[in-house]
Formats: sequence, C-alpha cells, structure tokens
Amino acid sequence: MRGDAVTARLTEPATRAWQADPYADALRVGRGPLHLRRHDGRLLPLEVERWCAEPDAADDTVLARCTGPVLDIGCGPGRLVAALARRGRTALGVDVTREAVTRTVRAGGSALCRSVFDPLPGEGGWGTVLLIDGNIGIGGDPAALLRRAAELTAPGGSLLVEVATVDVDERVEVYVEDANGVRGASFRWARLGTRALCAGARDADWIPYDTWHAAGRHFVHLTR
Repeated sequence: MRGDAVTARLTEPATRAWQADPYADALRVGRGPLHLRRHDGRLLPLEVERWCAEPDAADDTVLARCTGPVLDIGCGPGRLVAALARRGRTALGVDVTREAVTRTVRAGGSALCRSVFDPLPGEGGWGTVLLIDGNIGIGGDPAALLRRAAELTAPGGSLLVEVATVDVDERVEVYVEDANGVRGASFRWARLGTRALCAGARDADWIPYDTWHAAGRHFVHLTR
C-alpha cells in the first residue's frame, strides 16, 4: 500500500472525530466533563480543564527537558507551546481541531491545524518532539506514530511521551462523548504503559533514556 494511502487510513477517521462538536465545544468553553467512550462501555476521562489551564508541576518537568526547537503533536489548547514561547523558545503545536489551534494562538503560541502525518515544517530538524496527554494514542497505531516522530526529530533529538500510569498495551475503538451523551465519530485509539512504549520504541529506532513520575503522571524520555 502506498504511503499516502496509509496516512489517510490512519488519520482521516480520527481527524473527523476530534473536529466533532463535543470536543470543539469543550475547548471553546475550557471545561468538560468530556471522555472517550470505548465500545465495551468503559470511559477514559479527558482532562479538558487541565489542558486549558496554565502548565502544572508535572508539565514543568516536561518543559525542563525540552531542548532545541520543540514540536508538540496534538497540542490541544496549547498550554505547553505558549509556555515555551513565553520563555523565548521556538515551538510549534500541531492539532487537527481548529478550536485547539485558535486557543493556542490566542495564548501566544504558534500552531498548525493539520495531522502529524501531513507534511510539516522543519521535518528532521526538531530538537524535541512531544506526545503528552496520552497522545501516543493518536491513530491507534503507536508503531506508525513512533516512526513518524523519528522522521520529524533531528539526529540526537528527544521524544517525550506521557504514558498510562498502569502496565497496558491496547488498541481500542472509541468516540468522544460529553455529559449529555452527545458523541463524535468512532475512531481508533491506543493506550501504552512504560514497558509497552519502550519495547515499541526500540523497534522504531528510539532509545529509552529516562522515565519519571510527577503529580501522578508518568513519562518516558526517548532519544535517537
């Protein structure tokens, strides 16, 4: 299968879903409740209020590890991109939701409304790439996402990933749903814990460098 067909298969359903009203509306007002509902009925909460707030103590540990120009994949409302901009750092957010990009720019950051699998500025030259807030799940194919992140990152650069707090390695079908039961389109998502991420990272030519916990959240630092 051609590369552009693979990209379309990975990104189009998720792109449509994250542009659906429940998610965009929650970002617009800066609050939930909002969650991903799995087809087995289980809920995965989405922390809209935290995403729309200033960086917290856990976020600060991520920002402190950023070197060189920074690309934030799935930047959401842009708290990390804006914080880096305030520190005089070169940073760009990428998100498929226009409301997320609007909020990022309003907060003082730079962002593009497109998929990570689309052509992006500075490919192969980013010093640090971020997959925070569970964004290793984008597309439901972590292996493809890790390979794409490697294409975007400069030699010797870093990938900082927020992982699940439990030892999990799953691919699930989900949709965004708000408190009133309004839902978006179904799409594929993934959840990985530290062990699963590190195993997959090696297959994508990433080297696990460090792991850390902060404020109940878990992170992995990978290098090329």
